[in-house]
Amino acid sequence: MSGKIVKVSGPLVVATGLADANMADVVRVGEDRLIGEVLTMTGDSASIQVYEETSGLGPGAAVVTTGSPLSVELGPGIIENIYDGIQRPLEEIMKKVQGNNLPRGVEVPSLNRERKWDFTATANVGDKVTGGDVIGTVQETSVVLHKIMIPPKMSGTIESITSGSFTVEETVAVLVDEKGEKHNLTMMQKWPVRVGRPYKHKYPPRPPCCPVSASWMPCSPLPRAAPLPSPAPLVPARPSCSISWPSGPTWTSWSTSAAASAATR
Repeated sequence: MSGKIVKVSGPLVVATGLADANMADVVRVGEDRLIGEVLTMTGDSASIQVYEETSGLGPGAAVVTTGSPLSVELGPGIIENIYDGIQRPLEEIMKKVQGNNLPRGVEVPSLNRERKWDFTATANVGDKVTGGDVIGTVQETSVVLHKIMIPPKMSGTIESITSGSFTVEETVAVLVDEKGEKHNLTMMQKWPVRVGRPYKHKYPPRPPCCPVSASWMPCSPLPRAAPLPSPAPLVPARPSCSISWPSGPTWTSWSTSAAASAATR
């Protein structure tokens, strides 16, 4: 479905003829196919946030809706890649355009579609699974073991699953749901950015370390500084240095002593 621009104000574009579009839909704007997102709908008029430079756009330019919300691709390759704010892979774009500048309207998939990953199945044929269950793993980096899970809101029985080398779009398993319908499972999932990812249990954050005392922090390379006392009124403060020797490193702490300054007057 396509419409026409009637107003451009910086990154905000207003287009008409988009009666069938929905809020949060991704659109392509102008001849350069700039990426944008529908913010509000009023009849067949849509207010669009364009995430690229809009210079050169004007009334009459075409706006094409993709019919899908702004989403991210989740799968092997996401950890070791570098993205911008809308998950465009910057290194892949540099290779495509042969330069360091980010051109307008460039379209590169977030996850590499050609690279193969070694998938190791952990589920078996006949297993009953539900959303979030792990069916296999991929050693994405030397320290990151990427777990391949059943998509949320999906459950059923594993009909087939195979270990081997696959791309993120190739089928690694087949799931049969309660209605008897078959679903091909890949190592990649698309998820709308405006929708929270479901979870069974959320763990509270923990501090990286707990201080043993006010002067000795075994987990931190630097000591904590105590607040400096305020000098007495109209009495200049003179800095003094005190050195302590705890077991191990030597800490040097600076303080200002108003009483010492007054005593030397």
